[in-house]
Amino acid sequence: MTSEPIAAEVLAVIVALVDGEPCVLTLPDAPRLPAGPVLPGHRSLQTAVRAWVEEQTGLRIGYLEQLYTFADRDREGGGTRTISVSYLGLVRGLRARAGQWRHWYALFPWEDQRAGDALLTGTVAPALQPWMRDGGRSRRERCAITFGLDGRAWQPDLTLQRYEVLYEAGLVAESPAEWRRDELVPGERLDGDHRRILATGIARLRATIQYRPVVFELLPPQFTLSQLQACVEALAGRIVHTQNFRRLV
Repeated sequence: MTSEPIAAEVLAVIVALVDGEPCVLTLPDAPRLPAGPVLPGHRSLQTAVRAWVEEQTGLRIGYLEQLYTFADRDREGGGTRTISVSYLGLVRGLRARAGQWRHWYALFPWEDQRAGDALLTGTVAPALQPWMRDGGRSRRERCAITFGLDGRAWQPDLTLQRYEVLYEAGLVAESPAEWRRDELVPGERLDGDHRRILATGIARLRATIQYRPVVFELLPPQFTLSQLQACVEALAGRIVHTQNFRRLV
């Protein structure tokens, strides 16, 4: 068995509301999520995440939870296997001295269903047709469930599954060159597989807000019910029924 170089790091998906829209923090000089190795002085993985985010962006994190471990071979394309233990962090306000806040929906425009599904039905679904035809019924059913096609309901927390379908179909910039189609779906890219990691974070947060009040970590100490609803709608990417939402609250 041949050995391969292996590196390990912690990585952070840091989310905030910027002018009412969900954004993720990236490095000031690269389209990458904050990350760094665990050093001897770090007492724990959480300590390492907080230290690297503060060093790279000047931001001190409040809420933090472990997200997922990514260990696929050659994730960065450089021949080294990097194992990334990712964390999801939520912050209020724009306290980062450096770094860049990037809108979720600039990276995943099809995920924003608040103004309707014109992008999904007019661009994404037609772009998927050749891939579905090549794979037969199983691919068509997978796309219908994942993207809410053929009369299926749209499920906000399937963000990662939707990105993975587009990746396999060669419709995003990160798709392998031998799969990639000439016409890609809209959406800014991040380095390596960081957009996939962000999709995992979005899916986790969308699922979590259905049963835990983590949205309060993104809001000021005092807020109105309308602000709370707008925050939930921005995160979920769809409009909610006002009366039902207030009864739930």
